[in-house]
Amino acid sequence: MSLKKRLWHIWAGFGGMRMERKLFIVFLLLITLPLSFIGYISYSNYSRSIEEKTIVYSTKMLENMMARVDDYIEDMVRITSIPAYQNDIKQNLILSNAYYEQRQMAAGGSSSQVPDDFNLLLSIQRGIEGNISFINAIKRGANTVYIFDQYGNGYYSTAGGGIRLNVKESYEQWRERVQTSGGEAMLFSTQKYTSNLQSVKYAFTVVRKVIDKSLKPIGMIAVDANISVIEDQMSELNKVTSGESVIIDELGNVIYDSDKQRMATNIMNDPAVARATGGKGSFYFERDGLKRLYIYTTSPNTKWKVMTSIPESELTKDAVVIRNVTLIATSITIIVALFISVVFSYALTNPLRKMMRLMKNVQEGDFNVQFQVKYRDEVGQLGNQFNRMIVRIDHLIQDIYVMETKKKEAELHALQSQINPHFMYNTLESIRMAAELNDDHIAADMIAILGKLLRYSISDLHEEVTLENEILHTRNYVEMLNYRYPNRFQLETEISDGLRTYPIIKLVLQPIVENAIYHGMDDNKPSMRIEMRSERTSQGLWLRIIDDGLGMDEETLDRLNRSLAGVEEAAVKRKTGGIGLKNVNERIKLHYGNAYGLKVTSEKGRGTEVILQLPLE
Repeated sequence: MSLKKRLWHIWAGFGGMRMERKLFIVFLLLITLPLSFIGYISYSNYSRSIEEKTIVYSTKMLENMMARVDDYIEDMVRITSIPAYQNDIKQNLILSNAYYEQRQMAAGGSSSQVPDDFNLLLSIQRGIEGNISFINAIKRGANTVYIFDQYGNGYYSTAGGGIRLNVKESYEQWRERVQTSGGEAMLFSTQKYTSNLQSVKYAFTVVRKVIDKSLKPIGMIAVDANISVIEDQMSELNKVTSGESVIIDELGNVIYDSDKQRMATNIMNDPAVARATGGKGSFYFERDGLKRLYIYTTSPNTKWKVMTSIPESELTKDAVVIRNVTLIATSITIIVALFISVVFSYALTNPLRKMMRLMKNVQEGDFNVQFQVKYRDEVGQLGNQFNRMIVRIDHLIQDIYVMETKKKEAELHALQSQINPHFMYNTLESIRMAAELNDDHIAADMIAILGKLLRYSISDLHEEVTLENEILHTRNYVEMLNYRYPNRFQLETEISDGLRTYPIIKLVLQPIVENAIYHGMDDNKPSMRIEMRSERTSQGLWLRIIDDGLGMDEETLDRLNRSLAGVEEAAVKRKTGGIGLKNVNERIKLHYGNAYGLKVTSEKGRGTEVILQLPLE
């Protein structure tokens, strides 16, 4: 069975129910559907509001956190520039380079090893490490500051502990990347290392060349940044959002991970990271069977991207409470309302049944019935309206009978009036024959043309004719005028052959030409030229009627076009003869639609152009 038939059977079954059941079902739908809809909308809006506020708040927190991290890194960059202004550090680096260069040269030229100059080495070490202690005191949070000479010999202070055991390996990695830095500080992602205290630590590093006055590199400084600076801020964010956070660089290397599982690894191939495109944004993604909201933003300085993921259950837990409360309240309301509806449905049944019996009597033609109104409630008012309706129907039947009688009389008068134009045409034809018999050819031609004009005009105005017939009728009209004003008017047409059979309603061209002649004729000109052209456009068929008459000023033209558009009614008909154009315009819109009609352009003393906009099909 098709869906349409099933719906019909359901509706038929509903129509056959008793009134009590119908009212019960109606009340059930009227109560449950709005309450359910309102509850759903409230839950959806509340959930969406929480999500939007969480995104805005979390994004702001992420941006503020990254701003603090950027400030911290900027301080670390400034620390790496201190050796450039400390002559003590530069002099000791120069001494260290000279010492190890001399030892390297001596070792290459002699088989015996050159003894160490412990006093010189101790002096260099104390001079550099003393400055390192000063640097560590400047910025809290710098784990360790390493200064290397050109031969990779490192100097650092062990006062704070946490010295890398793999200093040589780290130095080689740093030196390889800063070779082409030109003296600018470089930021290295978080690395995992073991300290001299045998503890595993993580740090990201700022490295810069140390350059002397002649811009010659004499060493390198590396500052390990304490990852706890980020950890404290990320812990605060995760506490607020109940989520997990991660910071990665442009290559996908993890700077910080809140669960410490992916620190110092590359997660560029992570699907969630791949979806975090652009500077900032948010999206939903399912991980480990749990749907999460990911919010991310990017530092404009370091290009590090911080991303936090919040479980959807955390976002909607307050909304779920609201939903459950709404469901309970809705269920209680529905039960109470349905009980009341049952009582009222039975109370309404008896008077409605009485009214149904009266309506059956009216259906059988008995208008002498009346509903007995006992109460002034809705049913009582309905009974009053029923009684008035019966009286009104009786009156309307009498009125319709009178109107139909008058309508038939009007049709008879209209039929009689249609005889007169045919009688006039036949009379004109008799006059023309008499004129020809008396050799008055001009009068005969004028009467013949007038007969053609009259014959063309007396048929139905809504009848469609070909464009060629409409142009021929317009030519007859102009020819008739030329008998009155000899050779005064010239009508030229440029209509493509394919449009000559175009179907068009009657009497749309002649009124426009008539309007152009009587309102555009210049007494100072010996003749008036009227052109008629056709043009196919993307909007449809345009028929242009152009004259070289008096034209009109901008104000009059504006009033005329506003009148054609139905905006302005007054003054146009009197001054411009717009009544003929308006009638043609209204007939075109009625026949073809509001998208078509007339448009007029004109210039004072240069003539007027009327454009008929018609459909191509």
